[in-house]
Amino acid sequence: MMEMALIDHRPWGHYEVLSDALDHKVKRIVVLPGQRLSLQRHRHRSEHWYIVKGRAVVTLDGRRIELEEGGSVDIPRGAAHRIANVGSEDLVFIEVQRGDYFGEDDIERLEDDYGRVPGR
Repeated sequence: MMEMALIDHRPWGHYEVLSDALDHKVKRIVVLPGQRLSLQRHRHRSEHWYIVKGRAVVTLDGRRIELEEGGSVDIPRGAAHRIANVGSEDLVFIEVQRGDYFGEDDIERLEDDYGRVPGR
């Protein structure tokens, strides 16, 4: 019997975990039009983002990177990063995390549009 992935809703959209192993974690992330994730960084993991649908602007250590379907970007461990949906449809991307810890408490928020506490 296949286990169904749980969807975790956030102010900007939602995500579901597709794979969670000792050496990696894979998420399918949906960002609603006009929304963006917090500016954040991680101590224990790097990430690779692959755009499945929509248009995105990624901020990576102060650089602005525009991505469309089929585009991708690598987020090094410790880099300040965020993704914004700049299109009129949902932005869907796959996030592959690699490192030694994948807990949500490894998010250090530097800026947040939704009033969540910076640093957590």
